[in-house]
Amino acid sequence: MDMQMKFVRKLPQPSELKMQFPVPNEVEKIKEERDRQIADIFEGRSDKFLLIIGPCSADNEPAVLDYMHRLKEVADEVKDKIFIIPRVYTNKPRTTGLGYKGMLHQPDPEKAEDMLAGIIAIREMHSRIVTETGFTCAEEMLYPSNHRYLSDLLSYVAVGARSVEDQEHRLVSSGLGIPVGMKNPTSGDINVMLNSVIAAQNPQRFQYRGWEVQTPGNPLAHSILRGSVDKFGRSHPNYHYEDLINLARAYASKEIKNPAVIVDTNHANSGKDYLEQIRISKDVLYSIRHSDDIKSMVKGLMIESYIEDGAQKIGEGHYGMSITDPCLGWAKSKDLIKLIADLV
Repeated sequence: MDMQMKFVRKLPQPSELKMQFPVPNEVEKIKEERDRQIADIFEGRSDKFLLIIGPCSADNEPAVLDYMHRLKEVADEVKDKIFIIPRVYTNKPRTTGLGYKGMLHQPDPEKAEDMLAGIIAIREMHSRIVTETGFTCAEEMLYPSNHRYLSDLLSYVAVGARSVEDQEHRLVSSGLGIPVGMKNPTSGDINVMLNSVIAAQNPQRFQYRGWEVQTPGNPLAHSILRGSVDKFGRSHPNYHYEDLINLARAYASKEIKNPAVIVDTNHANSGKDYLEQIRISKDVLYSIRHSDDIKSMVKGLMIESYIEDGAQKIGEGHYGMSITDPCLGWAKSKDLIKLIADLV
């Protein structure tokens, strides 16, 4: 046999799904305006500070919508200084590939996988968020071929630490009209990250979804520092002043447009201690105040936040608590957003 896999069913093309579940005209206008404002930040025309904030994994539509409405209230309070892009990650990667993989695979985490229902569920949830709150959101591009199911709704894409060396992720990123953040790999090698940024910023020709395609290059591709893990499994942060200065120098040595970085305050930077995100946010803002190079390069922070502190196992039933990585609860998150606005 040439392939030992079972073809379960043919999934709809993104164009078919977009016709079946179209976005209203007002959503198109909201996305266009938000995309413009975000581009202004990355290209230096705006000095607003970005916060990419939200659950580790968007696993439950009612709780996610509840969180987004709360976030909208505080976003309006700090809008003169901070631009908020909610994290709505619906493809949760697992290091081993086992267990819960996100709403795309399982619209209900306690039921079997159903990717057709998952594709529809994530599109409808993103649509509801824009319609009800005016937020266009951030997703992780775990599967490049799936991006077009949501491309008319998203304003930011992240490429994860385990995907950043993959050629397809780099090439597809070169054709997206929104910012794409390239995380440093788990090894911490920033040259790998910067090579991904360079690849994404340049025109590319490649095969995508059965087509030969040509991209113009994405000048809004940038880096995300998320810390590293050594061969003994120990976490090492890379958000400190010295790390940021080192990245600024590395940018200066390469031909990269709009040199920019988002600092991920969780993952290996916090050692997955979600409460450390508060201190790390303040540490980065302190570095910004003490270096013009860092100030011009650091465009914002990425924070994992939900309604309740911590994490739970699937089936425990705690409303608004992460079923993947531990997150900062809403009360602490709200205080942190206001503190960041004051410090900025």
